[in-house]
Amino acid sequence: MAILFFLLHLLAISLSVYGDAFIGVNIGTDVTDIPSPTEIVALLKAQSIQHVRLYDADRAMLLALAHTGIRVTVSVPSDQLLGIGQSNATAANWVARNVLAHVPATNITAIAVGSEVLTALPNVAPVLVSALEFIQSALVAANLDQQIKVSTPHSSSLILDSFPPSQAFFNRTWDPVMVPLLKFLQSTGSYLMLNVYPYYDYVQSNGAVPLDYALFRPLPPNREAVDANTLLHYTNVFDAVVDAAYFAMSYLNFTNIPILVTESGWPSKGDSSEPDATPDNANTYNSNLIRHVLNNTGTPKHPGVPLSTYIYELYNEDLRTGPVSEQNWGLFYANGGPVYTLHLTGAGTIFANDTTNQTFCVAKNDADTKMLQAALDWACGPGKVDCSPLLQGQPCYDPDNVVQHATYAFNAYYQKMGKSLGSCDFKGVAIVTTTNPSHGSCIFPGSSGKNGTSINGTTQAPSPANSTVSGCLSQYYKGGSFTTTLIFVALFFSSVVVL
Repeated sequence: MAILFFLLHLLAISLSVYGDAFIGVNIGTDVTDIPSPTEIVALLKAQSIQHVRLYDADRAMLLALAHTGIRVTVSVPSDQLLGIGQSNATAANWVARNVLAHVPATNITAIAVGSEVLTALPNVAPVLVSALEFIQSALVAANLDQQIKVSTPHSSSLILDSFPPSQAFFNRTWDPVMVPLLKFLQSTGSYLMLNVYPYYDYVQSNGAVPLDYALFRPLPPNREAVDANTLLHYTNVFDAVVDAAYFAMSYLNFTNIPILVTESGWPSKGDSSEPDATPDNANTYNSNLIRHVLNNTGTPKHPGVPLSTYIYELYNEDLRTGPVSEQNWGLFYANGGPVYTLHLTGAGTIFANDTTNQTFCVAKNDADTKMLQAALDWACGPGKVDCSPLLQGQPCYDPDNVVQHATYAFNAYYQKMGKSLGSCDFKGVAIVTTTNPSHGSCIFPGSSGKNGTSINGTTQAPSPANSTVSGCLSQYYKGGSFTTTLIFVALFFSSVVVL
């Protein structure tokens, strides 16, 4: 009988998370020159990312995500919680404006109400459950409650005595909130949203937590952590924290609420007091995390039970305050270039740059045309790019506009410079993409194609034998303006492009 109950319990958890585990990404916006929503979505599609979490419900972003099929978690910013938690009408208006206005074109599947409210904004805690209930009521009225789940992300610091996991419990100060919150999640078939950061567990442990244990690196059996009460073996911090949350819910008599990890990651750069915030460690952690999740490994307490996770985060947020690490959790720079190349062999198609390493530099569609023209002139002049394929009658002349011609020139320079950091910026009018911009007979440098020839690992577009760089420049410098324009362009870009 006990075995049957255990199996049914596992089945209930598996069904409640709707199939296999997924990897998603958080999209923060504290970024200088943040890409446009269209460019962000292009990066998501190029990297095969099908799940994203927004920290708000930005209209432009939701419109850009429409008709992509990407599953979206929108958020109620914490500073709006007091109003929503005290007024059913305010909550209904928020849902109408930020959800109903976008579905079904945009595939909104969850609403995260606030973020780490109990630990970061305790004064708002008394209205947290009301906010969830009011938003849920609005979804029920719109017949969307089965499609869209409502929850609120918690910091793992809410869990006390997290090891051994079997002895963990939530900070009892918050029992008056946690008990009705868990009842809400249980009754609506939602999940406990949890932010899990082994980096901080490692840093704050004063050496008690081995780095390998935090990074999912293999441990010999004698170094695995063992829960003496359950005899479960733990090979990584991530699983131990998640299981601590499961046990903490069990302590309050809730045993059938699944967990969704809304944030997890590792910083790639830190200050002098953060020596383990490195690209190699960030790569190791996120690569291992992705494999762990997509393999449906589960945790020692719930093996094989899907544990979907959102990586923190898509872009480095250079505007965030605090230590250097706060600005360096991203997988990509704002220009679309990868901060590091993930090692994901055998982990599916997510994050395409890990296997192909094919990236291209393209002009931003919404960039100022004068800036684009200046950058194009520089690339074809001082940048020493062979722009002859852009001449009239040549393969890349059409379409004849500054965006398309600049894209070719930018990419040719980027490939010539070995895709080095800073070689795809051009004063903010260029961005890195994994989408091959080649079209028709116009084969871009760096792409693979029967019309291209590989040079030093990249592919150069074919060009007529007698074409010269000066021939391309004549396309852009007319009416005696060559000298003054060239001087302006050289000055404008001398401090921007890495030569």
